[in-house]
Amino acid sequence: MEAPIGYWLKHLDRLIDATAERAFAEEQLTRRHWQVMDVLSQSAQDAAGLTAAIRPFWGPGAVTQDEITGELAARGWLAQDDSGRYALTRAGQAGHAAVATKVQGIRSAFLAGMTEDDYLRTVQTLRRMAENLEPAAQDYRQL
Repeated sequence: MEAPIGYWLKHLDRLIDATAERAFAEEQLTRRHWQVMDVLSQSAQDAAGLTAAIRPFWGPGAVTQDEITGELAARGWLAQDDSGRYALTRAGQAGHAAVATKVQGIRSAFLAGMTEDDYLRTVQTLRRMAENLEPAAQDYRQL
């Protein structure tokens, strides 16, 4: 019997985490550092904007945003302007580019043998499943 979807979702998530953490560790970073850097590579953000952008990826017990931004600032990869907006420095942009290459390699590895349409269809299906279950998760009596 084929394993159910929950098994495959958790298994894939663990594999992505483990592979990413090894790649980030080579740069003395974590996935949380990457998430902050990736958001800031697109545009400078104030604390609220950064929080909103990374909230879906951070669960309970995760390090705080202040810890991550502080570590990146101490490294010289992140700075705040006079209005409090965070931005990557030149060194941070270079670090982001180096890590982005590794992230793309991970993505290429787990998408091997799949077309872009396969990937998009999978994401759309998972999004639909989540949308279907969200109301029930808020009110378990609907099940």
